[in-house]
Amino acid sequence: MITAMPAYIGLGSNLDEPVAQVARARSAIAGLAGVFEIAFSALYRSAPMGPKYQPAYINAVMAVETVLPPFDLLQSLQGIESAQGRIRRGERWGPRTIDLDLLLYGRACIRTEVLTLPHYGLAVRPFVLYPLAEIAPRNLLIPGMGTLGSLLKKCPPVDLERL
Repeated sequence: MITAMPAYIGLGSNLDEPVAQVARARSAIAGLAGVFEIAFSALYRSAPMGPKYQPAYINAVMAVETVLPPFDLLQSLQGIESAQGRIRRGERWGPRTIDLDLLLYGRACIRTEVLTLPHYGLAVRPFVLYPLAEIAPRNLLIPGMGTLGSLLKKCPPVDLERL
């Protein structure tokens, strides 16, 4: 019998009606075979991390339970990105219709060219930490980084607006 694993997914968009893009991605993730939505944060508006010429982002975090292995879940998320018009141009942190990041998968620690868990930027991104804190306990252990509560203390919500 396959055991369901908790996982957290970051969602972000700043092109083509970002609120609608995030809603479509949420629905698509919840519709994946072997993935069950547990919780979904409020939406947040954040300044872009990369080039400043682009619009603000709409971000959220989704908690799921899944029987999919982490690499299969990642592949499914990338399929949703493609279906929603995500084009990877090589520009780091550029504008996008949808960005789906696998943030945590149980207590897995994975370091490959394809997947890094926990997500490498999780500890320093307010647009990830604050939505995550809405749907996860403060004592959630983020392997190799500390608890969610301790990370929040080190990462003020600069340029972050809860919608």
